[in-house]
Amino acid sequence: MVKRDEIKNLPRHIGFIMDGNGRWAKKRGLPRLAGHRAGAENLRRILRACGEWGIKYVTIYAFSTENWGRPEEEVKGLFSLMEQFIDRELPELMKNGVQVRHIGRMDGVPERLQEKIRYLLESTKDNDKLILCIALNYGGRAEIVDAVRRIIAEGYRPEEVDEELISRYLYTAGIPDPDLIIRTAGEMRISNFLLWQSAYAEYYSTPTFWPDFNEQELYKALLDYSRRERRFGLVKEG
Repeated sequence: MVKRDEIKNLPRHIGFIMDGNGRWAKKRGLPRLAGHRAGAENLRRILRACGEWGIKYVTIYAFSTENWGRPEEEVKGLFSLMEQFIDRELPELMKNGVQVRHIGRMDGVPERLQEKIRYLLESTKDNDKLILCIALNYGGRAEIVDAVRRIIAEGYRPEEVDEELISRYLYTAGIPDPDLIIRTAGEMRISNFLLWQSAYAEYYSTPTFWPDFNEQELYKALLDYSRRERRFGLVKEG
């Protein structure tokens, strides 16, 4: 049962590592793509719940740079589901004031999907209720490499390079660092997700597979987060 008055401190930015789609499907005797389809459908529910909680920023790990190593049929199926998600969800995103941003590389992404992504970004650019960052063809290490290359290309001197400058050249420039990273399906690793930005994020892992991660599960994560004391490397006085 959700008791909103129990949560005194909400995260401003949540990152989701949406894991367990394949295992969810296998458990039901279904093909892996059926699990990914169920996961995509669940995203709508969770985004709506985040909006109701007043979460301003959400980042989802949709497709990593490592995911290219999956079977070709599965990769094509994932891209097809992403196209369908854009076509189906755009009216809902507009209705709910969701602005979509892409973080990651476009290299290798099918041209048709690239076109749909560009249309999605342009269509939602003026929305401001919730900012949804879709990490597609994304890797935390690749992001840092790209940032360093751009800094070098623009002629910065070594003594000018600091944390603030690097942050300005990341894909997430202008987006506050995540306060909470939620990973489903019981895994205890960050899998190259927002490596720089999540340095001081709180981490929450649940055994629940992503397609089953509902509003009640989100509430549990928020409640757990609200009970933690964030010190950012400092020591509590007294």
